[in-house]
Amino acid sequence: METHNGTALSEFILMGITDRPELQAPLFGLFLIIYVISVVGNLGMVILTMVDTRLQTPMYFFLKHLSLTDLGYSTTVGPKMLASFVVDQNTISYYFCATQGAFYIMFIISEFFILSLMSYDRYVAICNPLLYTVIMSQRVCQLLVAVPYLYSTFVSLLVTVKIFNLSFCGYNVISHFYCDCLSLLSLLCSDTQDIELIIMIFSVFNLISSLLVVLVSYLCILVTILRMNSTGGRHKAWSTCGSHLTVATVFYGTLFFMYLQPKSRHSFDTDKVTSIFYTLIIPMLNPLIYSLRNKDVKYAANRIWRKICNIFS
Repeated sequence: METHNGTALSEFILMGITDRPELQAPLFGLFLIIYVISVVGNLGMVILTMVDTRLQTPMYFFLKHLSLTDLGYSTTVGPKMLASFVVDQNTISYYFCATQGAFYIMFIISEFFILSLMSYDRYVAICNPLLYTVIMSQRVCQLLVAVPYLYSTFVSLLVTVKIFNLSFCGYNVISHFYCDCLSLLSLLCSDTQDIELIIMIFSVFNLISSLLVVLVSYLCILVTILRMNSTGGRHKAWSTCGSHLTVATVFYGTLFFMYLQPKSRHSFDTDKVTSIFYTLIIPMLNPLIYSLRNKDVKYAANRIWRKICNIFS
């Protein structure tokens, strides 16, 4: 535990989303509804892909892990954020802050590469359909998913341990609604040049490498679809990519909005809005997008719903 002038720094204070009393109750209700929809939607998607035989394919295997990462980082942040609306002072212990930050980094990095794996899966399915079952075997899919989890765990531990091994000043108020690593840097008395460089290098690598896989995959898909003679074949090929393309556009679009805006317009309030979008809105939207745009998911959900109704009828 970090000490400063002989006093143990045992906790941090999270500022939350807003300090305006009139907004506390409405925002609590709004974000509670969003969080519940996110948990139910992602948990439901995980269950569907596990119990329905039609969804036992590589595409839905990756979708299951996308839902797990969405569920992971929304649950890492959501409950503590909701608590900030109902308590006078939203405190978080020193070790729980480190744990929250580590899990958030792990899940968000995993999402980058799971989205890129899903685009690669669509590339193989459309551009190499005859070899699809060979290339995307169960063993290969498990290996492809294991690598991002191991890599994201390594990065999250590296960044978190590095930050919490540095010296904090006496000020323990975090200008955010969760233990964001960038917000914690402003509380450090030690030289932060090394950890800032580490964060920048990994952030750039994660963004460029994952986005490059998505762009190259869809470029190849586009070329293959344009070469198809059948209009029905083109429509069917595009329809299998629509949900993932929408999810990826929302995810990376939010990133570019956050990091490509001018410094004069960049503020902690903007970071909070973007973080809300990441931690609650995107995890809520992803299962909704796949449920509304994907016939297999809708069919599986209807089957499960009918079975549940039959049990209780």
